[in-house]
Amino acid sequence: MTETETFETIRYTADVAVLTTDGTILLIERDWPPYKGYWACAGGHVDVRETSREAAARELAEETGVHVSADDLRQIGVFDQPDRDPRGRHVTVAYAVTVSADTRITAGDDARTARWWPLAALPEQLAFDHADILRAATDS
Repeated sequence: MTETETFETIRYTADVAVLTTDGTILLIERDWPPYKGYWACAGGHVDVRETSREAAARELAEETGVHVSADDLRQIGVFDQPDRDPRGRHVTVAYAVTVSADTRITAGDDARTARWWPLAALPEQLAFDHADILRAATDS
């Protein structure tokens, strides 16, 4: 490393795309900046002594009321574009899970609301690079 190079603070996050057996996907409406009012996958920061898979299951329960086992989540990719979050460098491990079509949801924690969206009619305002995450979830 040269004298002009510096270390970058990198934040570790996890996101989860929840699909139903009848072709819908669960999104939350963000209730805080950045992207306040935009739709996103459930997710957030990985806590100390927690794996990204455990964080994804925890964040899903906190933000939507949907409880799944961390073991049921399948990894769909790592998203690490330097500009994916305007707050700084965030690297996320994204997961997907399929639940029954009658799974109940309740917005909580940082979500203004949560709702099921048909895959063919997703909202235009998706936060961050979540359109890429949703593509990876539906292609896997």
